[in-house]
Amino acid sequence: MRRHLVPAIGLLGVGALALTGCQATPTDSAAAADAPITIATLPLGDDPTQENPIDAFAELLAAETGREVEVTDVPDYLSVVEAIRADHVDIGIMSGFPSALAVNTGEVDSLLAWAGSEDPVSTCVVLADSPVQTVEDLAGATVAFADQASSSGYFMPVYMLHEAGLEQGEDYEAIFAGGHEGSFVALQQGQVDAACTAVMLTKLGQPMFPFADGEWRAVGESPSMPVAGSVLARQSLDDETRELLQEALPKVFSEANAEALGALGEGFIGLDEIIDPDPELFDGFVDIAAVAGVELKDLG
Repeated sequence: MRRHLVPAIGLLGVGALALTGCQATPTDSAAAADAPITIATLPLGDDPTQENPIDAFAELLAAETGREVEVTDVPDYLSVVEAIRADHVDIGIMSGFPSALAVNTGEVDSLLAWAGSEDPVSTCVVLADSPVQTVEDLAGATVAFADQASSSGYFMPVYMLHEAGLEQGEDYEAIFAGGHEGSFVALQQGQVDAACTAVMLTKLGQPMFPFADGEWRAVGESPSMPVAGSVLARQSLDDETRELLQEALPKVFSEANAEALGALGEGFIGLDEIIDPDPELFDGFVDIAAVAGVELKDLG
């Protein structure tokens, strides 16, 4: 497995994807049948004593496909989408909202999607001694979100706050911490009153969630999502690689690999898989996204 690091270039947020999504010219070449499979991803896990879930995924995928796998680390969710859209990598694994944003450009395919479960996606975390007891108590608070394209770290908690009668920029101040880890650090250091994140991360514990029992409390739960996530692919991907991935990915995301995949597999393993999902599958995100000021129908 080879690993690369690419900085975010030309991605200024959700609006940047809307502007650039219609401008790319796909490359003429498709990957050769024996070429490495390339993946863009956000780094997951910085604990040197534990296996990185992305590295584990790459090794498992290489074993299932018989192909070398190359991983490119990028700094945020939209950089993953842009790397795929611009034909820089073959695939990326995204949660529901980034997937919906990508598919709605009309220039990124979903090879496989995981149907949503009925479980709540997000919560807002406060320190144990915080006066905040309910979602409504976050009125006037400063709230940390992970990333402006994050499902569990932005869209779903913003929707939860909206349902409680709180609007971003009016009833509370939002800051973007650059990821779930950054929002936890901001909370630890007293820079924010709450950090909104995935329920899944609070259950995983350290190192993904840095607070010990008794140090924190969860405030509120968001609704579930219509789609948990998907594997996105560049449209110029050759048919042989496309079919190989669609056969291999369900085997990689299996219960047998749950421990190795850690946080990466936690949100997908056990959910129903949909091969070549229709773009309409992502329409369930439209109303939720609109609460955060994003109109999916305008992208592309």
